[in-house]
Amino acid sequence: MKFISTRGSAPPTSFSNVLLAGLAPDGGLYLPQSWPQLGASQIASFKGARYQDVAFHILSSFTRDSFSDAELRAAVASAYADFDAPEIAPLSEIGEGRYLLELFHGPTLAFKDIALQVLGQLFSRALAKRGGRATIVAATSGDTGSAAIAALGGLPNIEVFVMHPRGRVSDVQRLQMTTSAHANVHNIALEGSFDDAQGIVKSLFADTQFAAEVSMTAVNSINFARIAAQCVYYFTATAQLGTPATFVVPTGNFGDIFAGEAASRMGLDVARLVIATNANDIMARALNDGIYASGASHATLSPSMDIQVASNFERALFEASGRDADWTTAAMSDFARTRKLELPATVLAALRERYSACASDDTQTRAAIAAVHKLTGRIIDPHTAVGVAAAMRIGKPHSPVVILSTAHPAKFPQAVTEAIGAPPPEPKRLSGLKDLPERLEILANDPALIKRFIFSRLRA
Repeated sequence: MKFISTRGSAPPTSFSNVLLAGLAPDGGLYLPQSWPQLGASQIASFKGARYQDVAFHILSSFTRDSFSDAELRAAVASAYADFDAPEIAPLSEIGEGRYLLELFHGPTLAFKDIALQVLGQLFSRALAKRGGRATIVAATSGDTGSAAIAALGGLPNIEVFVMHPRGRVSDVQRLQMTTSAHANVHNIALEGSFDDAQGIVKSLFADTQFAAEVSMTAVNSINFARIAAQCVYYFTATAQLGTPATFVVPTGNFGDIFAGEAASRMGLDVARLVIATNANDIMARALNDGIYASGASHATLSPSMDIQVASNFERALFEASGRDADWTTAAMSDFARTRKLELPATVLAALRERYSACASDDTQTRAAIAAVHKLTGRIIDPHTAVGVAAAMRIGKPHSPVVILSTAHPAKFPQAVTEAIGAPPPEPKRLSGLKDLPERLEILANDPALIKRFIFSRLRA
């Protein structure tokens, strides 16, 4: 298995190189040279199987040139050893053919754990083989940072730098990052938006001399290893239902929903992928209007989705264009310059064959939390609620509708209280978090300043 860049200029490379590089040297995103294929009988056999075994089966099709079966099995076993639900990603019916796919049972109570716990295990093994060190630089809208810290904090030969937009994550999300006692963890509260933080990460990668000097890599969903790990739960959910499903995915950086496209390209029969956005509706506008255009980022009740530039959309565009690297390169260059891209008719048609999209505001988000609570007694977080709001607008489903439930409601007590009049119960994992000391640096939105900060910590 070799991996290529969406922009066509990087040479094909191995999974371990993709894992440790994150972004391709030509600025593109890695994808497999050809998608591995799973047959219908194989997929059906996943029903009742341990999640860890399904994850091994799927991930091994990407990793065999870099990790032995024994290494991968050990990595997967370690990754999921600390999850609260034995099913890892249980499926729960909420009525009228709708289900919640619960992805928040890991160490930081968010779906990012499912991929990043695997990523951390593979990082450690790859570095042990190769030698040297890695500098992780991550932009987070709330959950990636804490999940990366939980997966990588304390590991040898790895330094972790996490930027979150100051004042634009929930208190729980911030505390999960800034109370880490690991010496290799460095938190930055950036004066700006998530898009600003993500832009800085991309600019640091573009400075190839700096990136090489610090052995920089990424754990954001631009790293294909994240996509590979996330596509597993599309397979397990479909196998459990025994029929193709419509998946409704709360969407920010487009990684979680692109994992659904990845699963379908590997042979999974998916009825539909529905992009659910909040007021930061760039993806809904792109699919519905045919124009991918960024605007000002709006603070909402679902902060992990407060994103105006969806990095992983480049992967979907590459596939929708028939893997035309020249067009993708030109399109991404135009978008970087003008912040606007009019999608060609053929590309837009290919996207619409696979995806639908709709946006919900905070009022609809609160209403969805309240509706699910009234109907089932369950409390959902505001990101899941954006998905529920989208699912309700689909109408009575002809096939099962699976809403990806991406975070535990206790991470967003204010939004839940606004919706149902009381905060969610606090799980044990969050007990005492508020009493721990915080470690963070508040820095301006300046790539040069961030670079100096990284150097200062690496040389300390």
